[in-house]
Amino acid sequence: MTTTVDAPELLRRTRELLAAHPPATTGRTAFLGARFDAGLAWVHYPAGLGGLDAPRSLQPAVDAELAAAGAPDNDPRRIGIGLGMAAPTILGFGTDEQKQRFLRPLWIGEEVWCQLFSEPGAGSDLAALSTRAVRDGDTWTVDGQKVWTSSAHLARWAILIARTDPDLPKHRGISYFICDMTDPGVEVRPLRQITGEAEFNEVFLTGVRIPDSRRLGPVGEGWKVAQTTLMNERVSIGGMRIPREGGMIGPVSRTWRERPELRTPDLHQQLLTLWVEAEVARLTGERLRQQLVAGQPGPEGSGMKLAFARLNQEISGLEVELLADEGLLYGDWTMRRPELVDFTGRDAGYRYLRSKGNSIEGGTSEVLLNIVAERVLGLPAEPRTDKDVAWKDLSR
Repeated sequence: MTTTVDAPELLRRTRELLAAHPPATTGRTAFLGARFDAGLAWVHYPAGLGGLDAPRSLQPAVDAELAAAGAPDNDPRRIGIGLGMAAPTILGFGTDEQKQRFLRPLWIGEEVWCQLFSEPGAGSDLAALSTRAVRDGDTWTVDGQKVWTSSAHLARWAILIARTDPDLPKHRGISYFICDMTDPGVEVRPLRQITGEAEFNEVFLTGVRIPDSRRLGPVGEGWKVAQTTLMNERVSIGGMRIPREGGMIGPVSRTWRERPELRTPDLHQQLLTLWVEAEVARLTGERLRQQLVAGQPGPEGSGMKLAFARLNQEISGLEVELLADEGLLYGDWTMRRPELVDFTGRDAGYRYLRSKGNSIEGGTSEVLLNIVAERVLGLPAEPRTDKDVAWKDLSR
C-alpha cells in the first residue's frame, strides 16, 4: 500500500500532538489515548488502530521526539505480552470489532494481557496440548490447565489455544481464543521461582465460557494463528532494542571499570569475547527489526532468541565469577508477584538465577535449534511419527 505519510509529516503530527496535549499538564492515560488516536502509537498499523499505514522504520523518530518533550511511555515492560504478542495476532486474524475493542486499551496499558499456551504435559511439544474447548451454540466451554504464565495475576485478558477436535492430528485440531481472566472458572496460582519471586503462574480453567465472538481465526486453525504469536514473541524477547552495553553486558562492564582489583587476564579475555558477541547480537537485532518493515517476522527471530538466552547465561556467569565471594551473595529471597519481567535487575546473584529461565521461556533452546535448522538452514526435518495420528490416539 502506498502511503503519503512520510517522515516530515509524522514529525508535524507529533508536534501537533504535543501542542494540543502538553505532557506537563496532561494526565498520563489521557496523553497515551491522544497519541493512539493520532496514529502515533505504532505508525505502521492501519489508520484508526493506532497507526497511519506508515513505514515501521519511522517509529523511532516519533518515539525520540516524544521522549525529548518529556511525554510518558506506556510502560512496555509491564505490558510486553500485549504489545509484542497479542496485538500483532489480533491485527493479523481479528475481526474489525475485535481490533476496535482490544488494541487501544492494550496499547495504552489499561488492560494487561497474558499468554495461556504452555501446559504441564505440553511445554516444548506445545501442539500436544490437552486443554479442551467444546462448542455449545455460540459459546465454548474450556477446561484444562496452563503453566508458566507470566503476568496472569495482573491480566484482564489472555490469548489462549485449546483443542477443539481430538479426532484430528495434534496441529490441526486447535483453535485460538481470547479469554477474559475475570470470568468464573479462571483460577490463578503463583509459581515461586529460583529467584524467590512468583513472576510465573499456573492457571486452572474449569468450565470457563468463552463466546465464539472472541475466537481468533477459523475453528481448527489455531496452530497457524499461534505461529504469528510465537514468531513475534521470539523477536520481542531476542530482538528488543537496547543501547550499546545494554542488557546483561552492562552491569559486568561497569563492575570491570569500577573494580580494578577484581581483574585477571583470563577474566579480561572472557569479558572481551562476550562484549563483542553481545554487540554483534545487538546489531543483528537492529537488522532484524529493519527486515520487519517488509512484513511479519520469520524463523530468524528464533536465532535471535537463542543467542539472547546463551549470552545472558554466559555473561551472568562471568559476573558472578568476577565478583568472587561477593557473587555468591543474594540480596532478597522475599516472595513477590512482580508487575514486570526484569531480566537484568537487582544484583548479580539475581541475574545469574533469572537467566536460567531464558533458555526455556519463549520456546526452549532445543526447539528453537530445530526451527533454525529446518526453516533457516533448510536441513532435513526430524522424523515425526505422530504427524498424521489423531491426537486422541497419541501416547500420553
